[in-house]
Amino acid sequence: MMTNNTTNIKNTFFSYFVLFLWGFAVMDVGLGQNTTLDEIKIGVVLDLKTNFSKICLTSINMSLSDFYQTHPHYRTRLALHVRDSMKDIVEASDAAYDLIKKEQVRAIIGPRSSMQAEFMIKLANKFQVPTISFSATSPLLKSIDNPYFVRATIDDSFQAKAIAAIVKSFGWRSVVAVYVDNELGEGIMHSLSDALEDVRVQRSVISPEARDDQILTELYKLMTKQTRVFVMHMASDLGFRVLKKAREIGMMEEGYVWLLSNGMTRMMRHNGRSLETMQGLLGVRSLVPQSKELEDFRKRWKRKFEPNVFALWAYDSVTALAMAVEKTNTKAYMRRTYGQHLLESLSSVEFKGLAGEFKLINRQLESSTFEIINVIGDEERIIGIWTPTSGLVNAKSNETTSFLGKRFGPVIWPGNSTAVPKGWEFPTCGKKIKVGVPVNKGFLNFVEIKTDPISNVTTATGYAIDIFEAALKKLPYPVIPQYYGCKSSYNDLVYQVYEGKWDVVVGDITIIANRSSYVDFTLPYTESGVSMIVPLRDNKNKNAWVFLKPWSLDLWITTVCFFILIGFVVWLFEHRVNTDFRGPPHHQIGTSVCFSFSTMVFAHREKVVSNLARFVVVVWCFVVLVLTQSYTANLTSFLTVQSLQPTTTNVKDLISNGESVGYHAGTFVRDFLRDLNFPESQLKSFGSAEECDDLLSKGTSKGGIAAAFDEVPYLKDVVSQYCPKYAMVEPLFKTAGFKPSFKTAGFGFAFPKNSPMIGDVSRAILKVTQSKEMSLIENKWFNRLGLASDCPGQDTADLSSNRLSVSSFWGLFLIAGVASFLALLVFVALFLYEHRHTLCSNSEGSIWRKLKSLFRIFDEKDIKSHTFKSSAVHNVSSPITPCTPSPSNVQIRPLPRCMSLNREFELRRACFSMSEERFRTQPKQDKQGGSDIEFGAERQREVKQTP
Repeated sequence: MMTNNTTNIKNTFFSYFVLFLWGFAVMDVGLGQNTTLDEIKIGVVLDLKTNFSKICLTSINMSLSDFYQTHPHYRTRLALHVRDSMKDIVEASDAAYDLIKKEQVRAIIGPRSSMQAEFMIKLANKFQVPTISFSATSPLLKSIDNPYFVRATIDDSFQAKAIAAIVKSFGWRSVVAVYVDNELGEGIMHSLSDALEDVRVQRSVISPEARDDQILTELYKLMTKQTRVFVMHMASDLGFRVLKKAREIGMMEEGYVWLLSNGMTRMMRHNGRSLETMQGLLGVRSLVPQSKELEDFRKRWKRKFEPNVFALWAYDSVTALAMAVEKTNTKAYMRRTYGQHLLESLSSVEFKGLAGEFKLINRQLESSTFEIINVIGDEERIIGIWTPTSGLVNAKSNETTSFLGKRFGPVIWPGNSTAVPKGWEFPTCGKKIKVGVPVNKGFLNFVEIKTDPISNVTTATGYAIDIFEAALKKLPYPVIPQYYGCKSSYNDLVYQVYEGKWDVVVGDITIIANRSSYVDFTLPYTESGVSMIVPLRDNKNKNAWVFLKPWSLDLWITTVCFFILIGFVVWLFEHRVNTDFRGPPHHQIGTSVCFSFSTMVFAHREKVVSNLARFVVVVWCFVVLVLTQSYTANLTSFLTVQSLQPTTTNVKDLISNGESVGYHAGTFVRDFLRDLNFPESQLKSFGSAEECDDLLSKGTSKGGIAAAFDEVPYLKDVVSQYCPKYAMVEPLFKTAGFKPSFKTAGFGFAFPKNSPMIGDVSRAILKVTQSKEMSLIENKWFNRLGLASDCPGQDTADLSSNRLSVSSFWGLFLIAGVASFLALLVFVALFLYEHRHTLCSNSEGSIWRKLKSLFRIFDEKDIKSHTFKSSAVHNVSSPITPCTPSPSNVQIRPLPRCMSLNREFELRRACFSMSEERFRTQPKQDKQGGSDIEFGAERQREVKQTP
């Protein structure tokens, strides 16, 4: 028993002894550390009277306490010196100057706003004191331009792409950016405009000191506009005042869209605001990943407000600064280079903070991921996520989505609506649109403006007006057009739409590239292109050379050249093996040419015996077949329409002959003709169909024009009125290397850029043009005299130079040429191989003599050819050959050794031929005489008696 008590006492004493030693050691370490700590003065500039700054200052103190509690071995400590900026820019700068000069702080945390930071950064740069801001988000505060400025928060420009992704995903074509008139608001606009490059961005600026009545005035202006999508970016206090007034006047009802930026979204619950007044709002906010440290931080928060993201960034900023100070060389404490060393250390700090990964790139916090939230009841529902790399991502499945085809869940819009707002409505002032109409002096059937002198009411009529009003009737909403006449040029009229004078311009407005830079056009409602009309002339029975017109001159020349080429090639192949292609030179030339040209009617008499010649002739006959059939068809066309022919179709001829041409006054056609190199002296304008007819009737010689250039709808109008006299033709410009474009997009209606009506009106125009209503409108304005169907000129309206040219058959000529060339190569190769001994023989002498020998051989018959061999055999076997060798009456003299065997064969064959000829030419014995055999025997006896 005593032993156990003694043992317990010893254990207790040992435990107390160990505890005493541990306490002493801790005490000793603490005393030792306190005596060697380096205190670094850090300034803090905040608006201390605001709840925002109080929350952030509390987070800063908690950060220091937590950091040094977990890092007791650090030999540096941050000593905070706090100053109140009193919500004033000057006071903030004065506080920073006081901290730098009197307290000699080595870094400054703050200030709260971007406006205050702008001036403080200049002081920091001057005295080389790093300034770390966790709430100055304006993109105008660039770290690159301010080397001692560190942004420990997310730049507002990063959220611009997230906002643009939301706008584009719902198909909204126009938004109004409602922002505060200072650096905070202006900073995001450039980034937002770039991100919304395909969306029209209008601006609504509100002063930071705006009163409630001024806010209402600006909101009433927004109600009169069509756009119903509003993107808000301003300080939270001012922003929620604007939202409150918007709800009061009915701008938080169905059809409206409010999209809040990161700063406002993060401050929704600040100061105990109720989310019931923000039902249906969308917002973007930087993503704060959940962590155990963040949860512990929130539990330790004793106030009734939940810490916002800026308080988290303030917490992380102080942690990063404490780590950087520890890394910085303390020997540089008293030197001016300390600030530079501190920046370098701070830039290398990386850790996982309460707000996420803390990593500075170019002294700025790395781009963040944004959540897309929807306010429903008292809840901020996350409906999606946007990342810089993947764009919109489904928050649940983590899959990329277009946000239109794959919803994250039912979105509740203002007015508790689940239907996606179309983003625009007609203004509340009567739903009327101002329509600008050009005042024309001519072509009034397109558009005509009239004003009643008594009632002063302006009305518009015409082809374009009827189509526009027909399209408006097909819109899913009522539109009341109010027409206003304008005497400006077409370009000025379009530019007035860009300036906002008109809601739309209706009339004969041509869609061209430079105009589309300022406005958006609907789909065209007329045919496109520029053409010309020329007078028609009666050529019936007046042109004896009409048979030459189906082919152009170049095609005639090319065909003749190929006929000669084919004749030469066939002669080349047949000359040595075919007696039809032998004889005197003039006979051979005539035979070859006649043979080639006779293939045109497939009546060639000569037979070809060479396989190469047959190959070439077969290919050429195919080419001739296509040529003759095309010529026949085109000649038929020319003979049937030759009664009315256009005077010209070639633009080059008009220029070179000095002919005057006309153009529609006030249109772009004048510049178009000048681009075609028409001299100014050859250009004359007309303003109506009557003026155009007068100028064309006079002609160039009498001060008129030879042709009129204009857009197809205008020219059709002229032809419909004067169709027996004129025809619309496609202008040609036959110049090598130059082919001008006569294409335009036609007539359309001009709306402001990104107008919400542009798509609906374009679809309505398609419905009109594809219905019977279009033909009724056309007949109303362009067929009033009933000429369009019976006009003889309409048959030649599309008449132009229909001559066939080489370009139509170059493929055929290529085939014939290649076939001839290949056959020629084979022939030459075989000939040279056959007579290679002549080329290789040394007895012939020079190359020239060898070539002469080859040409001489080529001119001779090819006795080895099967054609000559067959005839020779036939002659030898004939029973009546008078030169049949007989030992009694024929003496055969030996030939010289130098004579070749071929030459010997030729002489013997000549002998047989001569004898046979003499035999045929002798008169035969009459009926009373002997037979032919007897006559032959008698002739043999005469030969014997001849000395």
